[in-house]
Amino acid sequence: MAHTADTRVEAWAPTVESCIREAVHAVVEGLADISSARPAGERVCAVTADSDEDLLVSVLEEVIYRMDVDGEIPLDTEVDTIRDTGDGRAVSVRFTMTDADTAEQIGAVPKAVSLNGLHLTGGPEGWTCQVTLDV
Repeated sequence: MAHTADTRVEAWAPTVESCIREAVHAVVEGLADISSARPAGERVCAVTADSDEDLLVSVLEEVIYRMDVDGEIPLDTEVDTIRDTGDGRAVSVRFTMTDADTAEQIGAVPKAVSLNGLHLTGGPEGWTCQVTLDV
């Protein structure tokens, strides 16, 4: 069950990969004004999971980890085509990062991604996702 300190993010796009990208963008938009921030480097990570929903959670957890440990916020995110590995799903994600100090914080930094109310589905109109962040 969500509580008052949670943040709910909703995103939609034509493909599952672009929907995950839009979810990252929505998370960042809710916590920092990055309009004047400059790129400080790139981070590439390989993400594996049992399902597309789990990939979404893992990518968002990577964003939270980078904010917490490295003090970095994604300016942009590229999500490669998701591959079926036989054991699950895998994707490579490239983040263009900025130093968190160069962005104006406007919201609470998330601590974790909640599995409660997690939703990522595709249909004739494209893909939609909803995710709750514990802040």
